[in-house]
Amino acid sequence: MANEPAADNEIEAAPGNEPPRESPANLPPEGYRADWAADVLGSDGRAVRIRPVLPSDAEELQRFHSTLSERTRYLRYFGSHNVLGDSELERMTRIDYVNRMAFVALLGSEIIGMAVYEGQEGSPIAEVAFTISDDHQGRGLGSIFLEHLAGAAAESGIRRFEAEVLSENRQMIQVFRRAGYDVSRSFDGSAIHLEFDIDPSDALTSVRNSREAAAEARSVARVLNPSSIAVIGASDQPSKLGHAVLKNLVDTGFEGPVYPVNSDARSILSIRAYPALSDIPDPVDLAVVAVPAGSMQQVLEDCLAKGVSTLVVISAGFSDVGGEGIVSERKLVAEARAHGMRVVGPNALGVINNDPSIRLNSTLANRIPAPGKIGFFCQSGALGIAILDSAMRRGLGLSTFVSAGNRADLSGNDLLQFWDTEVDTEVVLLYLESFGNPRKFSRIARRVARNKPVVVVHRSSDAAAGQFADISPQAANELYNDIGLIPVTSLPEMFDIAALLAYQPLPEGPRLAIVANSTAVSNLGADAAEGEGLQVVNSVDLGAAAAPEEFSRAVAEAVQDDGVDAVLAVFVPPVQRNVEAYAEAIREAARESTKPVASTFLAVEGLPEGLTVRDERGQPLRGSIPSYGYPERAISALSRALTYQRWLSRPAEEPMEVSDVDISRARELVDSIWTRRAASGDIKLSQGQTRQLLKCFGINIVEYRVVQNAEQATYAAEEIGYPVAIKAMSEKWRRRSDMSGVRLDIGDPESVRRAFEELDSSAGRSGPIHVQKMAPRGTGVTMKVGDHPIFGSLISFGLSGMITQMLGDRAYSALPLTPSQADELLHRPAAAPILDGISGEAPANKKKIVELMVRLSVLAEEIPEMRLALVEPALAGATEAAVLYAEILLGPAPRRGNEVGPRRLR
Repeated sequence: MANEPAADNEIEAAPGNEPPRESPANLPPEGYRADWAADVLGSDGRAVRIRPVLPSDAEELQRFHSTLSERTRYLRYFGSHNVLGDSELERMTRIDYVNRMAFVALLGSEIIGMAVYEGQEGSPIAEVAFTISDDHQGRGLGSIFLEHLAGAAAESGIRRFEAEVLSENRQMIQVFRRAGYDVSRSFDGSAIHLEFDIDPSDALTSVRNSREAAAEARSVARVLNPSSIAVIGASDQPSKLGHAVLKNLVDTGFEGPVYPVNSDARSILSIRAYPALSDIPDPVDLAVVAVPAGSMQQVLEDCLAKGVSTLVVISAGFSDVGGEGIVSERKLVAEARAHGMRVVGPNALGVINNDPSIRLNSTLANRIPAPGKIGFFCQSGALGIAILDSAMRRGLGLSTFVSAGNRADLSGNDLLQFWDTEVDTEVVLLYLESFGNPRKFSRIARRVARNKPVVVVHRSSDAAAGQFADISPQAANELYNDIGLIPVTSLPEMFDIAALLAYQPLPEGPRLAIVANSTAVSNLGADAAEGEGLQVVNSVDLGAAAAPEEFSRAVAEAVQDDGVDAVLAVFVPPVQRNVEAYAEAIREAARESTKPVASTFLAVEGLPEGLTVRDERGQPLRGSIPSYGYPERAISALSRALTYQRWLSRPAEEPMEVSDVDISRARELVDSIWTRRAASGDIKLSQGQTRQLLKCFGINIVEYRVVQNAEQATYAAEEIGYPVAIKAMSEKWRRRSDMSGVRLDIGDPESVRRAFEELDSSAGRSGPIHVQKMAPRGTGVTMKVGDHPIFGSLISFGLSGMITQMLGDRAYSALPLTPSQADELLHRPAAAPILDGISGEAPANKKKIVELMVRLSVLAEEIPEMRLALVEPALAGATEAAVLYAEILLGPAPRRGNEVGPRRLR
């Protein structure tokens, strides 16, 4: 019988790094899980270090226990318990990290909390308990501990937690109840017995994500709303960075105290200077650091001792220079987080908060935009200065601005969490040069975009990467649009769309009216509208001699026309005119408009004075009309705003689901493969393993056998049932467009023997030969699921074939798939109409194609180790989508970082 080789368990090891080798000296105990250590954010936004307990923690645990109040000890131990005995410390610190597990929370070297679970070998149930220092209760550490205990327990085969809690310990009971678990209770005198399953659920994920969002938003609020600031490295020399930062803080009028720190100066800018941070008599919230990288260790120690909550590091010389700089940067962030701090930078331009009650400018830019409704995040310091200058020249106001430099800690994701609920920011602008956690970015961006527009500078060179190097700029734009973002390719484009979004309503449709005094410029706008998908339904040419009143009347009529969704006003006089009168006429005609009005007014960029509506402080308000140097740019901004509006009008959808999947079996299979891995790099599954894993998700590869000779081929064909196909399956032959490595519709033993011998002589020596049951007729389609450095998990779809592949006719969608995304993905390729049937062929069953997409999406969601799943091809016929071949690649670690399991900072 011609079966697949016993090497169904065989692992093909992709190239990767060798496993790290550790010195036997100073190794942690056997079974210690260093990968379970994590930096986390408490509910107050301050960092905490969580790690598994070590035997060396015994002395510090005794100290921790001694600092607990009598009340806290009573609630934890159900009675007075002043000192931990040697046997208790031994049991708490010497554990197996499987059936018995403990985490400690640290602030520096000080333990501020401990959590444990204890179970019996082979039992799926463990008892859980935790204790938090009195000074740190109320920071959400209990829920963080519970997440990390549950994550460790799940990896150890534990499925259920139980706890004994005094009925008066309401705070502990609330931790379990609010975590999203389905908790059952029973009373036994003064104690309550709690039990709950720890398997992940939608409720648990929702609670986790909301807590994460709140904590990250508060950590950013600490950066942007300090009550006091120290400038470490302040200088009286104008050429120094420390002088520029201090001067900008003072000139902007920061509302709190500012403390220059310089060991050689008594005062700087007439402000008393302090030799060291420790000499400042009052608390310091934010430290802006402008000293050489080599001096950072001492600065960090001073900040830790002072209790500073946030560092903004202007200094360069870290990962931006590579080598030892990378090591120094990682050490800086690790030590800062260990003491509860967050870091902006290094190599940062700084941060701005234009709130009149804060007035914070801790950047190197001495001129910054006025207050407004736009929040901006970027990385590059040099680019940040250009951004601020460009916003000022256009008259655009900013609410907050963060230039994060090397982005070693605080990231664009953190800022998105903050801006999501921050009322002073109505438009978000992101210039991201790299993505630390793309899947998280995609999730947060979808949510934020429902509340306010998010504009992202997208560079096509960044979009094509990794498993999806074939993504075109147009496809990348579609992916951004799918998650509700507005992609642009340059800063001028970003400011073009920002000016419209910040001051004008969104268009409800594509119908455009153009009111102009220049036929040539009006025609440019009309041509651009056609290319951008807008429809010019009304074009009014007022002529070069039109008076302000004529402009006012024409714009008012266009705004009030129910058949118009947006208006472009063009004023480019051939001779000098009283332009203020024209600006006022256009502005007043559009004052009450619920439709966007854009303009090309004297070719000015931004907000011309006469078209700007201001508040009592002179700041631009909604209703201000942005102007663009050319009408094409105004049209482009309106088109992008319309695309965003259409996305907003879609109902928020839940991802599609399938019920007949065996997650437990899939998990067992992946775990067994992973424990047998031969290398630390990615693992390409054998065909047998691929078939087994896909079957867990309801995806069946059309039956086949691997054969070595003609006799095995005929036996396999008899076993499978005629007709069959004989295929050469090496990479070289499987992908040939001329099908020379395939023989189809073979219906008898002699034909099978002849087909095998033909392929064996030409292609067999280069790889295996399959005998596969003939699938029903259909159109070949290909699907691929994998990771992308910007969009996270993606799926691609297209028709099979050399021509469609060469033309890049592939569509892409972010995962998990919603119903509308699946439908769009199916119809987006240019060749998709072939699925409706051509030349007498029956239409493909599109529901089956979508079902296959969804099953691959679920596979990607449930198996975080998966790096790549390829189906190439599947035959989309009238009744089914039959998979003929598939590949799966697994990776060495959960690819989603802090997207699954307990919260952790990247």
